[in-house]
Order: sequence, then structure tokens, then C-alpha cells
Amino acid sequence: MIPLQPVLLSGGSGTRLWPLSREAYPKQFLPLVGEDTMLQATWLRAAPLAGAPPIVVANESHRFLVAEQLRLIGAPVPRILLEPTGRNTAPAIAVAAMQALADGGDPLLLVLPSDHVVADVAAFHAAVDGARAAAEGGALVTFGIVPTVPETGFGYIEADADGAGVRPVKRFVEKPDLATAERWLASGGYYWNSGMFLFRASRLIAELARFRPDIVDACRKAFDDAKRDGDFVRLDPAAFTACPSDSIDYAVMERTDAAMVLPVDIGWNDVGSWSALWDVTQRDAQGNAHHGDVIAVDSRNSYAYARRLVALVGVDD
Repeated sequence: MIPLQPVLLSGGSGTRLWPLSREAYPKQFLPLVGEDTMLQATWLRAAPLAGAPPIVVANESHRFLVAEQLRLIGAPVPRILLEPTGRNTAPAIAVAAMQALADGGDPLLLVLPSDHVVADVAAFHAAVDGARAAAEGGALVTFGIVPTVPETGFGYIEADADGAGVRPVKRFVEKPDLATAERWLASGGYYWNSGMFLFRASRLIAELARFRPDIVDACRKAFDDAKRDGDFVRLDPAAFTACPSDSIDYAVMERTDAAMVLPVDIGWNDVGSWSALWDVTQRDAQGNAHHGDVIAVDSRNSYAYARRLVALVGVDD
């Protein structure tokens, strides 16, 4: 069996959860759901599947946050690739694949945003196991979330065939209007784009080189000229800043004939807004959701995130 290596994408700024999440301390480093931070929870979720230490791609300014948070949960020493500036997911995944190959293997890369919630970890593990054979055979597999509501805030993936298991991607589609989302929900065959992937490191580089050789060339220079300091790999600032900014969806997944999708129901939420955070937080008998030291008196259907004692008195909705 080909070993699996998690790639944790940790370069986002999470500004939609401002002021809780901000550029200097974005949401992946916060314990939004439970005691672990989002980054820690992502590694703990992937750890039972991992055959190699994680590769983390993060902003240079967050390097010590990443290292310390993973150390606190006993994660194996990761490779931490440091971006001088954000260039979206295609370059981030490309340099992670280059690191995996430079370490002497060609593992399956399980690419995971580090700021998502997955409530059903057993179903997540089963999904990854279910995608292995296709990925080992050369497919670029993405995990499509089975929709539960006509969501207009996510991009969608249309599968080429209905049914169970991995199947070809017909197309990626942008965020729909409500009427379109309702139609897709009713018809089936459309899935939310989770941003999670499974593929061989070499396969990703080969497909990216087909469609965006400019990104591969810039990333190769940034990686080859990087400064290495212990666990940190500081990508060359000039080369990486010159790299075009593009998502892996636009750069590869929408163009390749190797794209496959596995529909999954794993209790997924991207926690991209306060309303999404409300959705994934447990409620008390009065419908209040809170995190931290919160006292609620005569209050209903309210959300509080506390870093010190917060009291709600007579607060409704």
C-alpha cells in the first residue's frame, strides 16, 4: 500500500469571522469547536491514516504558532513550508508535493484545509480509504459533500454518474443562486466543493505542469532556493511572490480528465461565517450556543464566545 501523507493548508486569514479571527491570528489557530484548535483537530483527524509526518503550508508570520500547536498534541515533527505571501491553493499544494518528492517518496497526499469541521471522523476515515484505490491508480480525487440544504455560499461539483463510490467529475460550478441550488438539491448528482483532495504527489505535479507550467516553474525555484532552518522551509520570497496566484480547482481540477469525486457525508462545515459557527456549536436547553466561561440568564437563541467571563441577561436572538 502506498503511504499516505497529510498536507495541512494553513495559510488562510479567516477574515469572515472577524474580530475573533484576524490576519495575525486566524481561525485555524483558535479552539472554535471543542478544546483543540482547528489546526490541531485537523491533524488528530488525519493522524490514524498517516504513513508519514504531516506537511504544513503556512504563512511565514505564523510559523511558531504552527510548530507549537502541533507540538502540544504530540504530532510528529512536520515539514513546515513558509509562504512569504499567499498565492492560493495551487502553489501551496505544488510546493507540498515537491517536498514530499524531495523526501524520497511519492506518497498519496491527503490535502486538508486546516480550518474545517468534520463531525463524523469514522465516516471521514472510511471516505479516505474508499478513495485510495482510485488515487493510487492516478486519479485526482476530491471529496464532494452531500448537500443537505440549497446552499448558495459554496461552489459545487457535478458528478458524471450517480450512485455510490468514486466517479468522474463532469464539471465544477460556481456558487449558484437559490433557485439553482434548490434544483440541484432535488435532482442529486451535485456536491459541495470541500477543498479536500487525495492524489499521488508526482501525479499532481505532472497535471499542474500540463496546464500551468508557469506555476510549477515558479514553485520549483521558490522550493529549490528555499532557506531551511530546522523544521522550517522558508520558500524563496522573490520566486514565490512572482508565482501566479490560482486555486487548484482552476489550475488543475477543472481541466484534467483525471478528476474524480467521492460523495461523502461526514458532518462537514467550513466554519466560514458566524452563522456557520453557530451551526456547529452545541446548544443548551434554551437554544444558546457558547464557548468559554459564559453564564446565560433568561436568554435564548444567542451565541457567545468568551475569553473571560461573559454574562447574558435577557438576551434573545
